[in-house]
Amino acid sequence: MTPPQIHETAVIDDRCTIGEGTKIWHFSHILSDSQIGRNVSIGQNVAIGPNVNISDGCKIQNNVSIYEGVTLEEGVFCGPSCVFTNVLTPRAFVSRKAEFGEIIARRGATIGANATIVCGPSDGATELGEYCFVAAGAVVTRDVKPYALMVGAPARRKGWVSRAGEVLGPDLVCPRTNECYEEREEALFLIGE
Repeated sequence: MTPPQIHETAVIDDRCTIGEGTKIWHFSHILSDSQIGRNVSIGQNVAIGPNVNISDGCKIQNNVSIYEGVTLEEGVFCGPSCVFTNVLTPRAFVSRKAEFGEIIARRGATIGANATIVCGPSDGATELGEYCFVAAGAVVTRDVKPYALMVGAPARRKGWVSRAGEVLGPDLVCPRTNECYEEREEALFLIGE
């Protein structure tokens, strides 16, 4: 068992759980009642919480804030300065804490540097499908299908990526792993799963 490594400048509030092997770097802040899984890497100047769940194996790069209403499943990558929202129509002078929307990033999703993920309405969630890849600077305003490659503002599907994060060509074979995929009804599936 490897205890978590927490830099001396990081702040961990009350009632937080930090899993074994997790690393929390300079000037990061984990707010109360947040749960951080095992072997998570939290970069510099990251704010998480309150009441946020980060699953095992996630990598959160520098200058990311993950607010209440955001859930990261296992193996999610958050690039530097990516943004998660939790209010659809913010105003400085109107309290909307009872209206937080949700964002769920499914297993293996990648969110590129400076990408923005806009939350769903207070009665729903924006969902990033398993192993999707949101390109740097993209602005996601709706659900993303598993394995989708999303680019632009607002983000649109430009193609498909494999579990290994490789862009798939017309043959839908991963150039890194040789895994084969098939497209059915505008969705991608790994053959054999």
